[in-house]
Amino acid sequence: MKPAVKYRWTISVIFLGLGLLLLPSFTHQSQGGYSIKLGRLKYNGGGDWYSSRTALPNLSRFCNSQLGMGIDPNEGLADIASPDIYNYPYLFMTGHGNVVFSEAEATNLRTYLEAGGFLHICDNYGLDKFVRPQMKKVFPELEFVELPHSHPIYHAAYNFPSGLVKVHEHNGKAPQGFGLIWKGRLVCFYDYECDLGNGWEDPEVYNDPEPVRQKALQMGANILHYIFNN
Repeated sequence: MKPAVKYRWTISVIFLGLGLLLLPSFTHQSQGGYSIKLGRLKYNGGGDWYSSRTALPNLSRFCNSQLGMGIDPNEGLADIASPDIYNYPYLFMTGHGNVVFSEAEATNLRTYLEAGGFLHICDNYGLDKFVRPQMKKVFPELEFVELPHSHPIYHAAYNFPSGLVKVHEHNGKAPQGFGLIWKGRLVCFYDYECDLGNGWEDPEVYNDPEPVRQKALQMGANILHYIFNN
């Protein structure tokens, strides 16, 4: 399968301690002829990083069928401590519980993001109070800012004039999309009180109304379309 859009993404990272120049391309041909593979971020602390198991495969299939992307429907496992994270243009981070980044892990994630990678954090409920201080280890100088509804990520492939759709109720708050912006580039998108990942799951997992599920998939497609074209 060949993607309808040709993405020009390459990470170039120098590991000074090893004297190694790592040049993995985001447009490699993976098994099955797909040109892109999405990664799930594995982190420490006890939180269920492995939740929403059908989310990325379904999002990949949706993007392939609706937008002609060449995404492998089999997600990759990206350990935060490993150089394997550089194999993925997009990392999906989710869960309900505790998150702990070591200094080395925070540095590895920062290097990945500075080099062109993208992190999507999905609050599957209860993640917020844990993930915010850990992301502060990654970018001590940055704060999460709420992205205005006019931001291009809400209008990349589908139009979301009112921002994020509400997939699941958590604390009765309106959904919000936050971002970390490094040197003018959005490197992390955080959907809060929204639960996009659950909206991507197989229909029978939560029995969400199909219009809500479709909106969640469309917003996920927006995120991928945005990062592959900016």
